[in-house]
Amino acid sequence: MESRASGHGRIYQASGDQHIVEHHHHAPSWSGPDTVRSPALGRTPLVLRDRVELMDTLRASVAPGAGGQVHVLHGLGGCGKTAVACALFEHATADGGGGRVGLWVNASDTTSLRSGMLAVAADRGAAEGELMAARSGLRAAADLVWDHLDRSDRPWLLVIDNADDPAVLRDGGWLRSSPRGAVLVTSRQASSRWWPGAELLQVGVLPRADAAQVLRDLAPGAGTAEEAEEIADRLGRLPLALTLAGTFLAHQVISPWTLTEYGQRLDIDLIDQGAVGTAGDARHLVSSTWELSLDAVADQGLPEAQTLLRLLACWASDPLPLSVLAGLDLGADLPAGRVEPALRGLLDHSLTELVPGPPRSLRTHGVLLDSVARSTPAEQRGNLAAKAAQLLLAVLPETPERGIEAAPFRPLAPHVLALLRRVSERQDVDRSVVESAAECALRLAVNLHRSGDSASALAVGVRAVDLAKAGLGDDHPLVVRLRQRVARTLRRLGRFAEAETLARRTLADCERLFGPTGLDTLESCAVLALVLWTDGREAEGAALMQRSLEGWTEVLGPLHPVTLRARYIILELLRGPDLDRAIEGAPALIRECADTMGPDHTITMMAQLNYANALFYAGRPAAALPPARQAFAAAERRYGSDYQITLASRSLLALTLAGVGEFPEAIELMEVVVEKRTRILGPDHGWTRNSVDNLADLRASIAPTR
Repeated sequence: MESRASGHGRIYQASGDQHIVEHHHHAPSWSGPDTVRSPALGRTPLVLRDRVELMDTLRASVAPGAGGQVHVLHGLGGCGKTAVACALFEHATADGGGGRVGLWVNASDTTSLRSGMLAVAADRGAAEGELMAARSGLRAAADLVWDHLDRSDRPWLLVIDNADDPAVLRDGGWLRSSPRGAVLVTSRQASSRWWPGAELLQVGVLPRADAAQVLRDLAPGAGTAEEAEEIADRLGRLPLALTLAGTFLAHQVISPWTLTEYGQRLDIDLIDQGAVGTAGDARHLVSSTWELSLDAVADQGLPEAQTLLRLLACWASDPLPLSVLAGLDLGADLPAGRVEPALRGLLDHSLTELVPGPPRSLRTHGVLLDSVARSTPAEQRGNLAAKAAQLLLAVLPETPERGIEAAPFRPLAPHVLALLRRVSERQDVDRSVVESAAECALRLAVNLHRSGDSASALAVGVRAVDLAKAGLGDDHPLVVRLRQRVARTLRRLGRFAEAETLARRTLADCERLFGPTGLDTLESCAVLALVLWTDGREAEGAALMQRSLEGWTEVLGPLHPVTLRARYIILELLRGPDLDRAIEGAPALIRECADTMGPDHTITMMAQLNYANALFYAGRPAAALPPARQAFAAAERRYGSDYQITLASRSLLALTLAGVGEFPEAIELMEVVVEKRTRILGPDHGWTRNSVDNLADLRASIAPTR
């Protein structure tokens, strides 16, 4: 900070000498606040929860002998910045906290700031003539205030509350420092460029237990700690929302509600009903507190920030990877060249925040998003949701390779499901938008499944079926395809009975809706075939896969990737004479896969693996050994050692080696399979149990006979 002869430094300096150009008024009437000695709050918090480290830092600034510090509390509207300032104010002015003079000024607008700061000057001894000169423009008002603060006979704490537009402080040089006191500013403006020389302290949402305790402080008889935690989570642990909810519950007289009853009726309007005694102040209403920040952003020449926030409200409050916003262009409402400034405006006003990552993300409070989504004009909702779906589809491959990394896709799950929920619930959104959102969910489930994250794929698939069904109907092709995906994932997880039930239902639905040779019907045949084969019903599974293969060959041709996949899968399912015939054509199949898809493509690798598998089960282990070694090496190189295709190829190689009498190497390979499947799938998975049995058989084969 710059220092001045009077002993204080300015955060904002006026450029050059201050030439007074204000109009002169004779005998102006006093319009300032009655007192600046108490916080101008709608309600004083009963207890300040959490905030321990933050309060320790602030208390140090008002300790005996301390002075000259300026702290800025910044954060989302409703996160409790003013409550923290109030707690420090009470501490600083108490006898045990140093007995400072407490001074509280509202800086929400120029008029309030100016009158409040002149009241501070009056409190610190400014004479009426001095005040009149400042009001009349004959003297720089900020200089008068700070001269008297510098000469104060007692140390002080000056709180400048609601300084969400820092330009109000900058114009006239209102924010300075002084060795006689400490300054605390509350603001939604997080950009450090506005606060040179000040220490910025972020105020966020509360931890879960503390958030629940706020509810119990205000409404102690409304429910248990567990119920309070559930409601706190739904309120996003935002202090303003928690305070409003607790106050509402505490003021129910005739038929008091429990927390459970409150949760059953919870929406933005209900939250705002807790704002008793605040005279409709927008800062004390969840539904409108964000509008103040958006107005400030718009006043800075960034009206597009509102459109961007409305787009973000199509998704969830979880961290949103910034890569999703790449290529964003909403035409006149938010052209591509204005996305970056609009985002910076939201960040500067604490309407969203950056999460370092990886991946680098944006996090926006859930209550804010719900409020913004609710207030978005009906005529804009469809276009915004369509763009939200388009942006997600751009980062979700339609036909991902197996073994892809799951990490880029997991963070998208809450946003895909939130979008699908929002569009499925609304009657004013076109059906095509709901279909796009359902397609996002389907792609996400496929990507997670093929990455090996079956648990996440199942969770997404199950939830997406319920949501898409509500918006599209039970018989829509996308709902059917989501069910197919769930059945596949249930099989991968070893839940064969559930997988069979769902796969049979899906096949029956497809035959009814699309006919016996529809592509979705053929896919459902293949899903059920794999479920039955994995569960030991090989003949039934092979027959269904043969039906799919014949249908795809006729409709798509023999070299289509879907047909090639069915041709290599059938190699694994067949037995007896049918298997011998399939083995004869397998080398040609491998060449066709390599020519069509490439030698390193998953389809080519799987054809090689299943050829080796077919030779082994045909009783020809010596012939199976070279392709088995080749398939294992390719899978380990491509997918790593833990992927299920790699483990399957390692297991096959172990059995093939045993078939030619190479038991030590076979046992070593199978031990690795058992260890990895036990760790990855769990000891009760069917594939794990099969590996354990195979290992026992291998060890028994070399055990000495008695």
